[in-house]
Amino acid sequence: MTGRRVAVTGIGVLSSVGTGVDAFWGGLTSPPPDGERRVQDFDPASVFDNPKEARRADRVTQLALGAAEQALAMAGDIAVDPVRRGVLIATGIGGIETLEDQITTYNDKGARRVSPFLIPMMMPNAPSATVSMRWGWQGPCQTVSTACAAGTHALVDAHLWISSGRCDVVAAGGSEAAMTPVSLAGFTNMTAFSGRGVSEPFAATRDGFVIAEGAAVLILEAWEVAEARGATILAEVLGGASTADAHHITAPAPGGRGAISCMEQALASAGLQAGDVAHVNAHGTSTPLNDAAEAEALAKLFGLPGPPVTSVKGVTGHSLGAAGAIEAVAVVESMRRGLIPPTAVTTEVDPELPQIDLVLGEARSWTPGPSISNSFGFGGHNGTLVLAPA
Repeated sequence: MTGRRVAVTGIGVLSSVGTGVDAFWGGLTSPPPDGERRVQDFDPASVFDNPKEARRADRVTQLALGAAEQALAMAGDIAVDPVRRGVLIATGIGGIETLEDQITTYNDKGARRVSPFLIPMMMPNAPSATVSMRWGWQGPCQTVSTACAAGTHALVDAHLWISSGRCDVVAAGGSEAAMTPVSLAGFTNMTAFSGRGVSEPFAATRDGFVIAEGAAVLILEAWEVAEARGATILAEVLGGASTADAHHITAPAPGGRGAISCMEQALASAGLQAGDVAHVNAHGTSTPLNDAAEAEALAKLFGLPGPPVTSVKGVTGHSLGAAGAIEAVAVVESMRRGLIPPTAVTTEVDPELPQIDLVLGEARSWTPGPSISNSFGFGGHNGTLVLAPA
């Protein structure tokens, strides 16, 4: 792929292990929190003009706005024509909390009591739309909804918008707030969750994921634009890819063939070979089939033991459509701090899996280099983002 270089100039994150970049990093290098993986220390009213506006936004939008505000504050003054500024925020499920609440209202009180704000609050594009309106960004404003691959796909597509010349800057990421009664019941009944409430990526005792809410937004900017305004460049987006397994609505393709294709195409787009990769942020959900397919794919592409691999979901939980964006922030911070966070809880790789070099126990020092971040979603969606140190 040829085109303009793409810089990362701002990052914002609201996660179950910390709100703000420093708190988030501290959470990644600490034991997993107890209880549900919800965002703490965040007041939605703080990012809206008044409490009424906050109440008229579903939590998925509130979280997206909070992450965007952090990212833009870090990026600094961006003096770019508003029509050259894009917004691309992903979600797997959207405003399901509002939908569930209003269905209850309908059943209990009748149709006339359903909120007139139901539709704008529940629609999946509300986070992107709200961010664009809040800051007056008038370029392309879109939403990606590809299940657990959505956050990564948003960043891959945002890179294309800039490298192709359509935009000069894009606020891209993902947001999810799907910890609602019906949603939790659905995931539980399909046996996707860990029965023990523990996320152990790639461990022999893994038995499902731990759901989380969260949001992350990254400010991607044309390299020359960032340099011209004297911005601090945090990292570079080299490329990415998206593929489909075309196999099963929830199970990954055997042998990780879709994941292999996606990683290969992502590296080709970045002009890299497998041997150039210094670190892999794995999707690593702690589900038996996903981890097995991903480990096999990594072994086939990189050999064994291959580059250092980590899954932060052992501590953060799995925030579905926001996961890829949250993990992109983790990769950027790994580069900035010279440390790869460990795969929390897991003590050894399942002996039945290829013995990838999984970072365990404590953060590992490294010389930052080109890294990939994987996300794989229900429906057979695969996404790989390629990042490099600034």
